Amino acid sequence: MSTLQKLVLVEWALLACILLAAASYAGSEVVTFYAVQPLGPRLPLPQPTLVDDAAPPSAATAAPGLAASGDAIEIEPDMPAPICGGPSVMHLLAVGSDARSDSYNYGLADIIRVVRLDFSSPRVSILEMPRDLWVEIPDISDDIGQDHEKLNQAYLYGNPGFGYFDDPSAGPGLLGKTLAVNFDLATDRYMAVNMRTFEKIVDAVDGIDITLAESIDGRTDDDRSSRLVFKAGSHHLSGTEALTLARIRNEGVFARASNQDLVLCALRDRLASPDVVGRAPELIGSFADNVQTDLSPAELGQMACLGSRLQKGDIVFAEFPEELFTQGRVYDPVFKKRLFVWETDFDVLRGYVRRFQAGTWPTLAEAGPDGDAGFSCP
Repeated sequence: MSTLQKLVLVEWALLACILLAAASYAGSEVVTFYAVQPLGPRLPLPQPTLVDDAAPPSAATAAPGLAASGDAIEIEPDMPAPICGGPSVMHLLAVGSDARSDSYNYGLADIIRVVRLDFSSPRVSILEMPRDLWVEIPDISDDIGQDHEKLNQAYLYGNPGFGYFDDPSAGPGLLGKTLAVNFDLATDRYMAVNMRTFEKIVDAVDGIDITLAESIDGRTDDDRSSRLVFKAGSHHLSGTEALTLARIRNEGVFARASNQDLVLCALRDRLASPDVVGRAPELIGSFADNVQTDLSPAELGQMACLGSRLQKGDIVFAEFPEELFTQGRVYDPVFKKRLFVWETDFDVLRGYVRRFQAGTWPTLAEAGPDGDAGFSCP
């Protein structure tokens, strides 16, 4: 396994960590202290998808490729009014960069997730987008001589290091456009985080507690260190240890995603603890300059209020069914070699995306401990 392959990250955990750190801020009254100015350039999408009232879409659309592919998406007729001054729904693009530096000039998007924040239910759903999908990336063909690359390359090519993308939203902006072009996935806001910041945040809250039902052995032929072994049972992890656990991929990328979700749940529990809640404003401020985001302080305040209303089961992790993907290879003229990619039917994925954005997939039953679509925090 190469060094690059080993740099499989939980940067998404970091963005969610910052999001939930804001969410742990006690009470909706803090919203009035925040400004409405975004902390970074907005996404270059033609029209925001924020739902500013409680009215659901007027018509349902089919979701091809699902078990009940002929069924229409069910829309709740009487959704309650949104809480906390937020929109009914916000979709946040969450990116985990493999960069270890403090800057965001380079770095692949090794973790890509879309967070659906429902201020009406209230509920948070988190969808993983596999990074090894071969996709069309807009605005790069003049620079690299082709318009397709892996999904994680969109973030790299959008950041300032290469100079391929002129929009000030940089890597998150180009990745957002790529998701829209390939999957009809509209995102309203973004947050991107690197490895170093993740470790610092976990250490800033004095580590996280996690319980493993089974042992996880991340040792490889090249690295037999005991630091890669996490035995079944309870652990208190530092930032470095949490990152190590989330990077392990011996059992494949889907098992790795499950490990990351466990870390996310542990982070959420730690950030909601009384001793951390009181320090939330200080923590948020100390890391504000170490992330890429176009969230405004006011929106962070809305998330703070939303977070205070959530129960553990209200945070749901969604994953595309593993059986939809097969391993394949594509020759890439840029790298002059055949690259690993996931082969899948994009029409089927778009069907799942439509249901995810409508809030009808996954259901709580599907996302339970034995569900096929992911799980909710225990």
